[in-house]
Amino acid sequence: MSPLGTILTAMVTPFDESGAVNEESFVALMRHLAENGSDGFVVAGTTGEASTLTEAEQLGLIELAVAERPAGKTIIAGTGTNDTRQAVHLTERASELGADAMLSVTPYYNKPSRLGLKRHYEAVAAATDKPILLYNIPARTGTNIGPDLLAELAQIEGVTGVKQANAQELQPIDGLDLYAGDDATFLRALELGGAGVISVASHIVGNEMRQMVEEPERRAEIDASLRDVYETLFLTSNPTCTKAALNLLGHDVGGLRLPLVAATEDETAAVRAMLERHGLPIEDRPASATA
Repeated sequence: MSPLGTILTAMVTPFDESGAVNEESFVALMRHLAENGSDGFVVAGTTGEASTLTEAEQLGLIELAVAERPAGKTIIAGTGTNDTRQAVHLTERASELGADAMLSVTPYYNKPSRLGLKRHYEAVAAATDKPILLYNIPARTGTNIGPDLLAELAQIEGVTGVKQANAQELQPIDGLDLYAGDDATFLRALELGGAGVISVASHIVGNEMRQMVEEPERRAEIDASLRDVYETLFLTSNPTCTKAALNLLGHDVGGLRLPLVAATEDETAAVRAMLERHGLPIEDRPASATA
C-alpha cells in the first residue's frame, strides 16, 4: 500500500455567493470525506478548478488543508502547470507549506516533446524532497505519456507514482505507484495491484469505494452498482455535476467559475435521480451563482 493511501479524493473547491473560496465549507467537506472512506485529499487539482484559482488561492487552500487535516490523512497538492518555472515554484511553496506529495499534470497546450517532458519533470522533482505523482490526462492536456516514457520518468529521483487517466494505457509501471485517474477504472487498477484511485465519486460514495478495497471478493459487484454514479458525475465537464450532487446533499460548495457553468435542469435532474437510486439524503441546497 502506498503511504499516501488508497482512496484519495480530488476535492472540489467550494465558493461562496461572491465567488470567493469558502474556507469554512472546504474544511467541513474535508472532515466529512475523512469520515467516509477517504485516506487523503488532492487539493487544487482539476476537480478543484485549479485553472481558475489565483496563486494565492491555490497556496492558501494547500496551507489550510495541511493545517486542518484530519488525523492520519494525507494532503497531495496540485502543483502542475504548463510553465515549468511556475510548476517548480508551486512545488517549492507547497513543500514549504507541508504537503505530503505533489500531483504534477503533464504540461498542457505547449505539447512538449519527449525530451521536454523529461526535462520538465526533472526540474519539478528537484524542487522538493516530497514524492511526485505524475498526472497523465491526454484528453485535457493534448499530450500523452506512454508506458515507455513513464518507465523512463520513473527513474527520476522523487517521481514515485502516476495518476493514469488514459484508460487504454492503465498498466503497472516498475517504480511507480499506479493510481486510477478515473473512477471507472478503479476496479481494474486494484486487480492490477495498483495503489488505488484519485477519485471524484468518493465525494458521494466513499464508503462503498472503501468496501471495494476491504472486501476484494465483492469488488466486481460493488463496482457494477456504482457505474451510474461514475457516469452521472461526468455527464458534462467535471466538477459541474459533482458540485450539483454535493449541494443537493447539503454540502455548501457553491457554484463554479467561468468558463464552467452550473448544471442545467436536465443535468441536475439526472444527478438527483442518481442520488435517490442510492438512497442518499437530499437537502436541496441551492448552488451559488457562477463566479
